[in-house]
Amino acid sequence: MIGFDNPRVLKRFIILLAVATFVMFSVWAMINNYKDTTKGDYEVREGDILLQDGKYETAIKSFEAALAVQPNHRGALGGQAIALMGLKKYGEAENLFTYLINYLKETLSDDDPTGRGALAAAYANRGILRDRLGRYEEALKDYIQSALVDRDLAEGPGVVERLLYYEKKPSSVIKRAEYIYKQLKLPEADRVMRNPEEDEKQRRYKP
Repeated sequence: MIGFDNPRVLKRFIILLAVATFVMFSVWAMINNYKDTTKGDYEVREGDILLQDGKYETAIKSFEAALAVQPNHRGALGGQAIALMGLKKYGEAENLFTYLINYLKETLSDDDPTGRGALAAAYANRGILRDRLGRYEEALKDYIQSALVDRDLAEGPGVVERLLYYEKKPSSVIKRAEYIYKQLKLPEADRVMRNPEEDEKQRRYKP
């Protein structure tokens, strides 16, 4: 009788055991990933890719599809507002950012770091929108709120992200807030609220 005392049998058994372990681990990972996935996540990821390519109209359709299966999906609401801002539909975008902020403030739990990131991003993006419209006091308040909710996001992307995705170092929420604060302290005639070189670096935030 051939048993485990045979080196070839033992080797085959070890290989089969290793393959079975790998397969079971993969199945377990897939099941857990599926469990952690919220309805609409796929459509939101699709919309995010379209946002990066500047395809705002198509991105909105993806975010609408996500909201159809998961109402108040925070990623879809934030993405749709960013797309509207890209289309210069500032009124609609601001209303949506405000809705998302209020929704998150009402529903956010203390143990939800992703939710805090979404709230900080919503404040930052609404601040950028108000900044563009020349409503600097309101923009400053939003930038400060963003930093209070999630300072890491407000400080901007890290070194690796900058190397991968940005040709120039982007302006952070905190950096812009400091600039606006200093300018508002000056007499109105001496203020320089726009700095084209720095403003060009300002990015929109997606947690």
